[in-house]
Amino acid sequence: MVSFTILLFFAVSGLTLNHADWFTSGKEVVTKDSGSVNLKWVNQPDTNKINKLQIVEFFRSKHRVKGALSDFRMDDRELSLTFNGPGYLADSFIDRETGKYELTITRFGAVAVINDLHKGRDSGKAWSWIIDISAVLMTLVSISGIILICFIKKKRLSGFIIAAVGTIVCYLIYKLFVP
Repeated sequence: MVSFTILLFFAVSGLTLNHADWFTSGKEVVTKDSGSVNLKWVNQPDTNKINKLQIVEFFRSKHRVKGALSDFRMDDRELSLTFNGPGYLADSFIDRETGKYELTITRFGAVAVINDLHKGRDSGKAWSWIIDISAVLMTLVSISGIILICFIKKKRLSGFIIAAVGTIVCYLIYKLFVP
């Protein structure tokens, strides 16, 4: 029962991944905003003096940007920041001469969040642990099923035959139909 919720989650998200057209409306929500950051933060001749953390935290507090910072680029004219999270993307471009920025936040919906969590995309270290723990629990459930069938004399032979048939069918589908 410890693994019930996570097993159900990965079963459902497996369906949403395999049949995305069944579950998505194809509508992503895009919001755009603009403004200015403190010119001292970005108009530094020496790019090493630009306080990246200060700029990132500005977007997190002012615009409630979430997700992990996945990219921070600097050139002579512009800074660009990209934040990624499950089902989420935020991009900001800051003009280094004026401090003006444009921010685009894209939310891909609940199914995209579920799919990204299933794949572990942009979900962080803690979620990676959840994936690993659930894999171990699913392995233990599978192995305990095989062990239990060994102790049920009436079902042992039919249980092993069904397991073998299931394995062979999966292998044949893989060999014959997977490019």
